[in-house]
Amino acid sequence: MKSRSTTILVVRKDGKTVIAGDGQVTLGSSVMKATAKKIRKLHDGKVVVGFAGSAADGLALMERLEEKLNKYRGNLLKAAVELAKDWRTDKFLRRLEAVLIAADKEKMFLISGNGDVIEPDEPILATGSGGDFARSAALALYRKTDLSARQIVEEAMKIASQICIYTNDNFTVEEL
Repeated sequence: MKSRSTTILVVRKDGKTVIAGDGQVTLGSSVMKATAKKIRKLHDGKVVVGFAGSAADGLALMERLEEKLNKYRGNLLKAAVELAKDWRTDKFLRRLEAVLIAADKEKMFLISGNGDVIEPDEPILATGSGGDFARSAALALYRKTDLSARQIVEEAMKIASQICIYTNDNFTVEEL
């Protein structure tokens, strides 16, 4: 059975970085769980991370990112690049099927096993099966309203959950 993804969204505005992830875990055509937590704070609460894809793989990658953050003294860019390099070249890590979004107060990155470390032009980033829906809604709200980062994240995630069948409205939200 193929497992489906999720929706992770991060927005930075007015000095606040907010990330959210939905709680749905889908296997085949069944919802297996509605309350999964797919986002975490790392490095003494200075970095927020979310994953889309396999839960075990996402959690393993979060642990690796935490190790890199510790090694590089919280330098998120260096930690993300080193994780992506390891992920692409290590025989074990190459098999992991997840995508990470990591953000601190200054930067945000999408990190993948293809070696991607992508920093968006605007301070909004999303991934997962509902990621394009959430990102589109967040961009519109960011550009055309005075909503806070948290309000944008919450509203965009609600919109994504109403469109993407692999995204529910049980969100976990973390803020820096």
